[in-house]
Amino acid sequence: MKKLTLLVLLISQFTIFAQDYKFGKVSKEELKEKFHPLDSTADAAYLYRKRRTSYSYINGVGFQLVTEIHERVKIYTKEGFEMATKSVAYYNPDSGETESVSSIKGYSFSLVDGKVVKDKLTKKSIFKEKKNKSYSIKKITMPNIKIGTVIELKYKLISPYTNSIDDLQFQFGIPVKKIDYNIEIPEYFIFNKRSKGFYNVPMKKTAKNGTIGSLNYRIDVFGFEGDNIPALKNDEPFISSIYNYRGGMKFELTQTNFSSLQGSIKTFSNSWEDVSKQIFKSSRFGEELNKKSYYKDDLQSIVGNITSEKEKVAAVFQFVKSKIKWNGNNSKYTEKGVRKAFKERVGNVADINLMLTSMLRSAGLKANPVLVSTRKNGVPLFPTLNGFNYVISMVDFTDGTSVLLDATEPYSLPNILPARTLNWSGRKVTKEGISSWIKLTSTKHAIEDNNLMVKISDDMIVEGLFRTKFINLSALNFRKNNNHIKDESLITKLEERYNIEIDDYKVVNKDKITTPIVRNVKFISEDLIEEINGKIYIEPSLFLTVDKNPFKLVDRKFPVDFATPWKESNRVFISIPQGYKIEQLPKPLAIGLPDNLGVFKYQITQSGNKIRVTSILQFNNGIIAPQYYSALKDFYSQLVKKQTEKIVLIKE
Repeated sequence: MKKLTLLVLLISQFTIFAQDYKFGKVSKEELKEKFHPLDSTADAAYLYRKRRTSYSYINGVGFQLVTEIHERVKIYTKEGFEMATKSVAYYNPDSGETESVSSIKGYSFSLVDGKVVKDKLTKKSIFKEKKNKSYSIKKITMPNIKIGTVIELKYKLISPYTNSIDDLQFQFGIPVKKIDYNIEIPEYFIFNKRSKGFYNVPMKKTAKNGTIGSLNYRIDVFGFEGDNIPALKNDEPFISSIYNYRGGMKFELTQTNFSSLQGSIKTFSNSWEDVSKQIFKSSRFGEELNKKSYYKDDLQSIVGNITSEKEKVAAVFQFVKSKIKWNGNNSKYTEKGVRKAFKERVGNVADINLMLTSMLRSAGLKANPVLVSTRKNGVPLFPTLNGFNYVISMVDFTDGTSVLLDATEPYSLPNILPARTLNWSGRKVTKEGISSWIKLTSTKHAIEDNNLMVKISDDMIVEGLFRTKFINLSALNFRKNNNHIKDESLITKLEERYNIEIDDYKVVNKDKITTPIVRNVKFISEDLIEEINGKIYIEPSLFLTVDKNPFKLVDRKFPVDFATPWKESNRVFISIPQGYKIEQLPKPLAIGLPDNLGVFKYQITQSGNKIRVTSILQFNNGIIAPQYYSALKDFYSQLVKKQTEKIVLIKE
């Protein structure tokens, strides 16, 4: 009973000093708080987060979108200091209408000798950075941060782009004690509202009046109030983007109706067909596909007398990859335009892959663009223009097969797309105006095949040869991550990762992308085995051992996303040192996941003075649904337990 009374008291006190949210009025109780009452592991927390998004009418200009933000953040640890730097992105193209960030105010509050010390944010701590051709950032650094500090910040984001309301975010990587959001939309704008993630805050709808001169109109107000929202941290492995799974609300414009203002009615993304057609009609999409004269001569020399469809694809694909360099920008719309990108030899995703599609069509192939949402952009579950931020190319062959292509990645191959695009399904758009879903995930396993041969010297030093073959997406990723790095740096990384000393290092087929890439390493190590009381203890897979379960959560509500099916095969050959014999070998193990999702096979055998260790870890689906998480976690627990069992050698 005493414990219950204490709990009620704590909750009531928490409620009392969490109620005053007036800007600049932080309480001593908030500053004294040593840890979050409901999440003691939190490095920081939002004590309060308020957002108001509304439409403001300016004579001669029209409506503009105004978003006001007020944040109060408590810092509990040094790791929480990162919350004291805020980056506000806003649309700021080289030409055309721009957004702006204004009315920035902030304070840092700390408790010093029992007194509240208040430090004001100054203009010197506010910086403007150009992110790319389209976006800039206002970077705000709060002053005088300590453990225990509470920071408070307000700002406005003003946008002329009234058709797009930024997503509401209920959940973050830190807990939230209270949110208070209001979205106020004039009757002229009709939005679909879609929940995202796994945490929901109830919506309350009210209305109020607005005026433009003598004209009265209705404003729909959508309110969201939430308390004690748990963090969804970004510390679990194998996830495309944690943002996609944090609770929130999306607003997607479906119609504008200005008929009462002598305007027109416009309908937007009510269906996937509408979305596809609207994108295709854009001058920076469909019209770009029809431009051909700039590559006419080159195409003739590339294709020549080739008659095979697949050889044509290979020739055109390789030409575009080598001709145009990707500038790193994603978009479904061209940035420079295909002609300029071709001339300057650089462009964004759409510049390159729409050009590729056009050239493939001109070569007599049935090629079409495929709209994609990258892994970081989320999965478009409902008809939405903003859901796609990327485009690739697809060719349908006369034999009924097809191939997906992305010429932004120099190491990609037909049907081997870069990981960023492997996000469920894309939307193929044909020149006839028809669209359909296309599965993006490859059926080909990303393969890493390891061979490790070692011998143990009399003074217990391990000498060995380590050969790894990378195939499919594994090869693409290896080339992309390593081909530009000097061997000396790669050797250092491997030595640190595996606790070995490398005597020789060589990579074969670095640029022959149609063949597997092979890495050969000659090494020695004093740290791979243990000698205790005359016995030798060896982890059978040596430095290839999986010794920790990557899955820590009791329950996981979002999928495990490997991006693609994958397979890792290990073969380890250990020469038994002279004068020793085997006392103990781990027993074999074969386990599987439900519905043929994955398998682990492990076996150790002896032949003469050789020990052979064989293991295969294979997943047949790139995405493991949440209902299989418990089975996957147990699967890895068994795997770790088995791989960490020791071979024991004793003296003869």
